[in-house]
Amino acid sequence: MMRSLYSGVAGLKTHQTRMDVIGNNIANVNTVGFKGSSVNFADQFYQTTSPATGPDAATAAAGSNAKQIGLGSQVASITTNITEQGGTSSTNRALDLAINGDSFLIVKSGGATYFTKAGALNVDTNGTLYSTVNNATVQGWMADAEGNVQRDVVRDLTVMSADNLYFPPTATTNVTLKGNINKNDKDLQVTLSDDGVAIDSGLVATISFYDKLGQLYTAKLLIVKPDEQPDAGADDTQLTSYRVYLGDVMDEDGNSIFVREVTGDDGSVTYAATGATVTLGGAEYTVGEDAINAETGKFTTITGGGDGAALLNFNMRTGDFFSTTNNGEIPETSQYATTGIMLSINPGDGDGAIDNTFDQYDPESGTGGIMIDVSSLTQYSTNSNLTYTKGDKLEARGAGNIAGEMKGISIDEDGYVYGTYNNGSKKCLAQIAVATFNNPSGLEAVGNSLFAQTLNSGTFDGVGEAVSISGSFTVGALEMSNVDLASEFTTMITTQRGFQANSRIITTTDSMLEELVNLKR
Repeated sequence: MMRSLYSGVAGLKTHQTRMDVIGNNIANVNTVGFKGSSVNFADQFYQTTSPATGPDAATAAAGSNAKQIGLGSQVASITTNITEQGGTSSTNRALDLAINGDSFLIVKSGGATYFTKAGALNVDTNGTLYSTVNNATVQGWMADAEGNVQRDVVRDLTVMSADNLYFPPTATTNVTLKGNINKNDKDLQVTLSDDGVAIDSGLVATISFYDKLGQLYTAKLLIVKPDEQPDAGADDTQLTSYRVYLGDVMDEDGNSIFVREVTGDDGSVTYAATGATVTLGGAEYTVGEDAINAETGKFTTITGGGDGAALLNFNMRTGDFFSTTNNGEIPETSQYATTGIMLSINPGDGDGAIDNTFDQYDPESGTGGIMIDVSSLTQYSTNSNLTYTKGDKLEARGAGNIAGEMKGISIDEDGYVYGTYNNGSKKCLAQIAVATFNNPSGLEAVGNSLFAQTLNSGTFDGVGEAVSISGSFTVGALEMSNVDLASEFTTMITTQRGFQANSRIITTTDSMLEELVNLKR
């Protein structure tokens, strides 16, 4: 009779354990990334009072089953329900991530590697990405200076390091000139003399560009219609052509790069030539000392161009752009061979030279200088209207920019971390790595929404993988607890009844023992 007492005690212990797990689940119903657990029971310790016997042909006796008495239940397993996705809660916070899939964020705390579903991230004072739930640093791969992610052993993501706080300036390499040229426009006149080109004549088009230091410059182009028109183009296309001359190149303060200030011993200021030259369409332009007013620094003509100036050719019948004609400066293999005009600046020599901050054009490599794409121009019978955009047609590549200061970071659905800068630039800084396991339920919960690998979960290789392999991130949201309250309360009821039933075993057995003791009375 004593066996039933111990069976009841074993049942009370197992149901108490189950209630402990249920209580923990319900307590964490609003914990970010929490995974609920469940308890499974198993019977234990059978006492065999009579073994099983087989039939006996000699005596014609039948076989009998074993007689066994169980000694209660035990906790067979406590299983964490990791694979079930918790609900997604929108936070609209740029650094909050919910993981769609079975992967885990890789984090480090106290020098040890852990895994978590808690994607509430922030940046600490060192510029390192970390989880605000457990203060563990997020692991992943850093990008190089060009923004290319180097996928090797994971490391702390110091995304706001000193190297990333500023975006270096870039020189402009491509400018697109757009709009229409009316062939009857009265401004399509130019004054040519032995002194050069009058800078106040012709149809004016301006383009702006940056040098290597991020300084802004503006080039003034003069478009004129020469008296002599070219012969027919390819396929006997009748052409209307215009020459493109250089009028000036000015810095962002409106000062010409061809003119410099000279301060005398008495503090007086006069103006002289810098000696800088500009090549446009293969023709070289400069401003000599005799063309500059020494008192005002103004000049009215610029030397160069002539019949060697670049040509814009249009289909006479349709008004569509046809081609450009340069002095062989742009190689025939270039995509701009018949659609572009190259502008390149030589800073000059000596004391008067301007800053050497311009990339010089190299025809062999096709690099340096500013390529002016004119293929978008038209010659329709409407008002002349010329505008420009920095960069070519493919996402403004080569537009150049000033230096920028970081104003924030963002994360996309693939885990790429981008820095945004106040000059409008955006740069990839890093990528968040994730880990997956053959048996995620085998991970060991260590608190603070952290899990550690075990012998039964599978091992982390130290490199991880991109989240796109097994899922994605939802940005501006968090994965909540996967605890189902309805299920937990139902299980709580059955656990309570089970506990009551096992307690009745003990009280009933006690009553039976009391009756046994009372037999001697």
